[in-house]
Amino acid sequence: MDFTISPRVEEFRARIAEFVEAEILPVEARAEAWDAHGNIAHDWLEPLRAKAKAEGLWCLQLRPESGGQGLGRMGMAVCYEEMNRSIFGPVVFNSAAPDDGNMMVLEQAATEAQKARWLTPIVEGRVRSAFAMTEPHPGGGSDPGMMLTRAEKRGGDYVIRGHKWFITGAAEAEHFILMARTSDDPRRGLTAFLHHRDDPGWRIERRIPIMGPEEHGGHCELVYEELVLPEDRVLLGEGLGLKLTQMRLGPARLTHCMRWLGLAKRCVEIARDYAETRQGFGIRLADRESIQIKLGDLAMGIEVGRLLVMKAAWELDRGGFARKEVSMAKIHVANLLHKAADVAIQINGARGYSQDTVLEWIYRYARQARLVDGADEVHQMVLNRHLGDEGRGFWSWDVTGS
Repeated sequence: MDFTISPRVEEFRARIAEFVEAEILPVEARAEAWDAHGNIAHDWLEPLRAKAKAEGLWCLQLRPESGGQGLGRMGMAVCYEEMNRSIFGPVVFNSAAPDDGNMMVLEQAATEAQKARWLTPIVEGRVRSAFAMTEPHPGGGSDPGMMLTRAEKRGGDYVIRGHKWFITGAAEAEHFILMARTSDDPRRGLTAFLHHRDDPGWRIERRIPIMGPEEHGGHCELVYEELVLPEDRVLLGEGLGLKLTQMRLGPARLTHCMRWLGLAKRCVEIARDYAETRQGFGIRLADRESIQIKLGDLAMGIEVGRLLVMKAAWELDRGGFARKEVSMAKIHVANLLHKAADVAIQINGARGYSQDTVLEWIYRYARQARLVDGADEVHQMVLNRHLGDEGRGFWSWDVTGS
């Protein structure tokens, strides 16, 4: 495994770092640039997106023929981490969830006609998108095999009825990828569909209030009463919905980790800056051994997270599934982000608990990291299953030429 990066990737990283410093952080610092849900307001976002696009820093994750830069997963790991030095960063570069994962899976799974209709407008920044899979009890969550939303064939159409919730971005999305059951086959019973906000037969029941700040469009509850879709709205093929979820969710989990590492580093940055200047009882916080231990531990944790993320990215880039690697990265980085925010708030004291810094925002946001795209316990079960299947081979090294 060689984790050195190309000069091209380093050029993108440096340009992103400069853009975040010069363009995004000053906007983040302005109270009037925030919307009511703790995100960047659209009238501040759109000029920044236009600048990022003009500078060629747009959709780095996609292939050039799709409108991206083709950096690959390892290049994305480097650049996404840099983007999320600001809490507003990823959406500026069109690399934020859920559009990020939706664009990547559409690029991979859609027909050319579907790409023109459903992918290109997202790439161009003209529409937002959502991925409608999770259901309330007793429906499917981490286990898609429990899915209750059904699509029944009626002539050349599918009629879809069901209930979804915590669908990120739904309130502002125009393009939806919807998962529904088309049979009871345990492996080929799910199908992915494409639908538009204006298609009749469904509604947003509510925007669910949550503890933390929200992505644009929130986290919504959807009701499908009788959504009728033609056959050309099937994505990848009937019965291939489980495969599509695996194609989408693995890389999407990893991109979360890439971005969370940037936020964890921001927490350390704010904590160190404060510790350098704050004095108490005749000594700077930075000179106290207890503070040094806390910051050193976070530095190590972040580097461990970077290595886990880069190993998973390397495995994906060479054509592997990286199931073990993604699960390990997801568990570690999600917990690391929460710890980084907690420690940084503790070092900053009351200032950290206030809204004078973004630490309280990151702290509230971080608690969801251990739940979204698979709870810690689900990924730990996945790792234990691999351990049972592989035994001591779980820790094997790849051999050159094998």
